[in-house]
Amino acid sequence: MPGAYSFQDVSATLTTPSASINLGAGAAVADEGITIEPTEDKNTMTVGADGAGMHSLHAGNPANVSVRLLQTSPVNALLMAEYNAQRINSTLWGQGVILVRQTASGDTTSATQVAFKRRPNLTYRKDGAFLEWSFEAVAHDTVLGTY
Repeated sequence: MPGAYSFQDVSATLTTPSASINLGAGAAVADEGITIEPTEDKNTMTVGADGAGMHSLHAGNPANVSVRLLQTSPVNALLMAEYNAQRINSTLWGQGVILVRQTASGDTTSATQVAFKRRPNLTYRKDGAFLEWSFEAVAHDTVLGTY
């Protein structure tokens, strides 16, 4: 029988040479949550003129990581301060690690050589919005657990 899912069981942290910032439960994460998206296919299939084929396994394992925080989350200020510190000091850029765990299932994703992709768009409207922080990772590895 499958177990239950709760975002309360999600821990996520951005660790850089100058900061460690909670991105998981307790960070005022929006309903849209955290997304880890591979950015390259793992395979290229080539078929020759005679119908013979080959598969090419790609060594790279890059990913985009998106974290959506409520507009009122104090974590936005921490991320903006870290973004500003890194963009003026290139020795800090691309040195981050993002670790995401869903403890009930045992899911774990580690993203390394992480850099901010951009700062979030800002929207001021009748109802509060969320800020989407985008990161790029040179490599990531995921292990899916079982409930």
